[in-house]
Amino acid sequence: MILSYHPCFYGDRFRLYAGRELDEKDTALMRRASAVILPPGRLPGLYREAVSCCANVFPDYSSRYRYPGKPGDIRLFREHGLPHPGTDLFEHTRDCLPGYLESITYPVIIKHSAGGEGSLVYRVDNPAEAAKVLGVFNGMEKSGIQSFLVQKALDAGNRTLRVVVIHEHLYSYWRVQPQAGKVQHNLAQGGFVDFYSDPELQEKGRSLVQKLCAASGINLAGIDVLFDHAGPGEPVPMLLEINFFFGLQGLGGLERYHKLLKEGVRDWILQRGLRLPPKDFPGPHV
Repeated sequence: MILSYHPCFYGDRFRLYAGRELDEKDTALMRRASAVILPPGRLPGLYREAVSCCANVFPDYSSRYRYPGKPGDIRLFREHGLPHPGTDLFEHTRDCLPGYLESITYPVIIKHSAGGEGSLVYRVDNPAEAAKVLGVFNGMEKSGIQSFLVQKALDAGNRTLRVVVIHEHLYSYWRVQPQAGKVQHNLAQGGFVDFYSDPELQEKGRSLVQKLCAASGINLAGIDVLFDHAGPGEPVPMLLEINFFFGLQGLGGLERYHKLLKEGVRDWILQRGLRLPPKDFPGPHV
């Protein structure tokens, strides 16, 4: 029996979650289920209950909750020895000891863990600019919003490769920022999508993401890859960050994403030797 909490899937049994408290019926159904399909959103309680009751849960969010936020991404990359820009992590602004801002090489990128869609990301070129950014972060800490990172600024050619992972399927495209000097390449920050440029570099980026997914179990995310153009040879791919909640415009919008998601879930179910729910997947596999 496939138990679904995702509004786009019926499963053999469907349960609407919508942030409510889990009850005994949820636990009983999860224990009976051969697989559980989770809804979108940050739902650690539902995920923990599902994986404690059932061996097959989609998506695999173990890395999402073990390595939270942007600092968690860096810790995950480090643990598996995967290439990423040089980064220093800080839990509080007070941990950024006197002299640190004077000792590092500029330019750097400073990111707060609370940022999304390119917000709270700053390129700074000197200690005075960095100190102003940390002043903003210090004010946020008074409200309990904390942790940030300082990262080497790479010559990325004003673009980032977004690789969307759905089960074992990878879809890649460039997010290009036409405004020179602006480090945010997000579409919300004025970037645009380029599907076709440099297919050989896109393949290198997808290959790096495959290594990350094989090491971490990640099977539903939008993963950003930078290419460092500073060296004399071919640009080197580096992992930038993992987005478990990601925009869909580069995939063709919500309808196409749901089609790709359904295909990915179908293949995930079949890979486990399970029966496809007839309402979701009518045809020869029922």
